[in-house]
Amino acid sequence: MPDKEDKRIYTFSQETPYMAVIKMGLPLVAGMFIMVLYNWVDTYFIGLTKDDYQLAAVNLSYPVMMVMVALANMIGTGASSFIARCLGAGDRDKAQHTLTTGFVLTAINGLLVTLIGLIVIDKIVKGLGAEEFTFEYTKQYVSIILMGAVFTMGSYTLGAFLRSEGSVKISMIGMVAGTIVNIILDPIFIFTLNMQIRGAAIATVLGNVAGVLMSVIFYLSGKSLLTPSAKRLRPTAEIIKEIYWVGVPASLETLLTAAAYTVNNNLAVAYGPLTVAATGIAQKLISLGSYVYQGFASGVQPIMGYNYGARNYSRMKSVLKAGIITVTGIEIVLMAGYGLLAPVLVDIFTDSPEVIRVGAQAVRAMMLILPFVGSVSMCRMSFQAMGKPVYAFCITLVRQLILYIPLLIVFNKFFGFTGLIHAQPVTEAIMMLVSIVLLLRFIDRINDEYSYGGSNHE
Repeated sequence: MPDKEDKRIYTFSQETPYMAVIKMGLPLVAGMFIMVLYNWVDTYFIGLTKDDYQLAAVNLSYPVMMVMVALANMIGTGASSFIARCLGAGDRDKAQHTLTTGFVLTAINGLLVTLIGLIVIDKIVKGLGAEEFTFEYTKQYVSIILMGAVFTMGSYTLGAFLRSEGSVKISMIGMVAGTIVNIILDPIFIFTLNMQIRGAAIATVLGNVAGVLMSVIFYLSGKSLLTPSAKRLRPTAEIIKEIYWVGVPASLETLLTAAAYTVNNNLAVAYGPLTVAATGIAQKLISLGSYVYQGFASGVQPIMGYNYGARNYSRMKSVLKAGIITVTGIEIVLMAGYGLLAPVLVDIFTDSPEVIRVGAQAVRAMMLILPFVGSVSMCRMSFQAMGKPVYAFCITLVRQLILYIPLLIVFNKFFGFTGLIHAQPVTEAIMMLVSIVLLLRFIDRINDEYSYGGSNHE
C-alpha cells in the first residue's frame, strides 16, 4: 500500500480501473451536483418572485456564464492536461511551472472579460435574445456576472488544477463552499434587500469568490502536491504552447455549446417568454445528468493523461472501458427518474401551469440524450488528456456546428416546438457512434506503435 503522500499517484498508476474511476469521478460528480444546485438556486429564488420575465432573463443570461467557462476551460483543461502528463513522466518541476502559468493566465483572461464585456453589454444582451420585457432584467444580471469574471473563471481553473494532481476532494470542497454561500445569500439579496434579479447575480459572484478562496487556502497550506511559485511567473514557450494547444479546442467546444444554447433560446422566443422560462428550467434539470457524465469524464482525464505520459497504454484502455460502462449505467437510471418525475421537478421552480406543462414536455425530450452523452464526453476528454486536441475538437465541431445547430433550425421549421426539443437527442445518438469510431481508430494506432516499441505493464 502506498504511503499517504503517494496515494494520489497510486490511484493514477496502480489502482484497479473501476476503483480508480470511482475514486476520481464520484467526488467530482458529488461536487458537480452541488454545482447543479448552484445553477438551480438563482432559478428557484427568482421563481419565487412570481415574475416570469425575471425568470426568463436568468435563463437567457446563461450563455454568458458558458462563455466564461469556455475561457476558463482553455486554461484549466490545457494546463491540467500538461500537468498530469508531466507528473506521469516524472517532471514535477515542469508541472509546477505550468501550474503557476495557469494562475497568471486565469487572472489576465478574467480581467479582459470584465472590461470588454461591460463595454459591449447592450450588444451582448440583444444577442442573447432578450426583448422588450426581458431586456433590462437580462442586462442587470449579465453586468454583475461580468464584474465577477475573474472569480467565476478562477473557480473552474483552480478546480481543474487540483484534479490534475489528484486532489479531487479539495476541488469538490471549493464547489460546495461556493454553492453554500450562494444559497445563503440569494434569499437575503433578492427578498430581504429587495434587489430582485441583481441580488441573484451578486450572490452568484460571491459564491464564486468563496470557491476560489478555498482553493487558494489549500495551495497556501503546503498540502498540495504542487504549489504556484513567484519564481516561475515567466512562462516558457513550451508551456504556453501545450496549454493553448489543448486548451483552445476545449474552450471552442464550450463556446460552440453556448452558441447552440443561444440559437435554441432565440428560436424558443418565438413561442413566448413562458416557453423560454420552461425550456430554461428543463435545461437546468437535465444539467444534473450532464454533470454526472462530465464529473466522471473529468475524473478520468488526469488518469489518462498520467498513463499516457508514463506510456502505460494498456491501463489507459482499461480505465476508459470502466469509465464508459460506469457512466452509461448511471445515466440510464437517471433518465428513468426524469421520465417519471418530470412535472414534479419543474413544479419546484414555478407554480405556472403552462410553464410546468411545457417544461415537463421538454424534460422528457431532453432526457433522451443521457444514454449517449457519457460515451461522447469520455472519448473527448481522453483525447484532451493525451494532448490530442484536434481529435477532441473534431468531436465538438461535428456535434455542435455540423449537427446540432442545423438540426435545431430544420426540426423547428418542420416540427415546431416538438422538433426543437428533440434535436439534441438525435445529435447525441449520432455523436456516440462518431466518437467511439474516432477513438477506436486512435487506439489501434497506439497499439501498433506500442507493439513495435515493446511491451509495458498494467
